[in-house]
Amino acid sequence: MSLDKSKESKVLLDINAQGVATVTLNNPDKHNAFDDGVIKQLTEIFTTIANNSSVRVMVLGSNGKSFSAGADLGWMKRMAGYSYEENLQDANALAQMLKVLNFLPVTTIAKVQGAAFGGAVGLVSCCDIAIASEKASFCLSEVKLGLIPATISPYVVNAMGLKASRRYFQTAERFFAEKALQVGLVDEVCSAENLDAEVEKMIATLLQNSPAAVKQAKQLALDVAYQNINEDLLAETSQRIAAIRVSDEGQEGLTSFFEKRPAAWINK
Repeated sequence: MSLDKSKESKVLLDINAQGVATVTLNNPDKHNAFDDGVIKQLTEIFTTIANNSSVRVMVLGSNGKSFSAGADLGWMKRMAGYSYEENLQDANALAQMLKVLNFLPVTTIAKVQGAAFGGAVGLVSCCDIAIASEKASFCLSEVKLGLIPATISPYVVNAMGLKASRRYFQTAERFFAEKALQVGLVDEVCSAENLDAEVEKMIATLLQNSPAAVKQAKQLALDVAYQNINEDLLAETSQRIAAIRVSDEGQEGLTSFFEKRPAAWINK
C-alpha cells in the first residue's frame, strides 16, 4: 500500500507488504521544517497507521541533509502576530500530533540522518527507538527566540531524563549523536553509510516477534512506568501475562518454541 507519493507533498507515507509503514518528511529545501499544514498531515498519517491492523512497524525519517529544522520560519512569523487564543489553538494541534505519535500501537523507529532542532527533538523523543547517524545533531533552541519547548517537553524529559533536559532546555546548546546516545535521546549511533542497514536490521528483529505481544509489551511499558509497586499493580500485571499466555499468539509462541520451529507470524 502506498499513499501520496507526490513529490510536492511535504509528508510521504508508504506501507509495504511486510506491514512496515515509512513516513518521510519531504521538504528538504527548507530542511524539513514543519508548519500547521505539516502537523495536520502528520496527525492524519499517524492516525491512519494506528487504525491499520496490518501495520507492525513505523519508520519516521526524512529526505535531504536535515532530519528537521523544527518550526518553519514563515509559520513562526505568522504565529508572532496571533492572539493568545490563536496561539493556544495552534499549540494544541502540535500537542495532539505528538500524543498520537507517542501512543501509536505499533513500534516506532526514528531514523535521524542529520540535524533535528526544536520540535523535531520532540518527534524523536516520541518514537520507541531512535537510530542516528554519527552526523546527526540536536538542539532545543527555543530559548534563543524567547520561547520554551513546552509541547514537546513531556516526551523529551521522558527520553533524556530531568537532568539533561534542565541543561539543554536552558542552554540551547547544539549537541551531537554521541551525546544524544549518552543522555538517552537516541538508542544507537552508526555511520551515515550504515544508517539504512541498521534500521532494516532493527525492523527484521521486530518482525520476528509476535505482533500482538509487541503491541501489548509497548502498552505495558507505558502503563507501568513510574507506578507504585503495590498489590493493584501486581494483580494487573499478573492478569496481563495470564491473558496473553492463553491467547492464540501466546499459545503459538510457546508451542513453536517447544517444537523447535518458527512461529506462524514469522515471514508472513
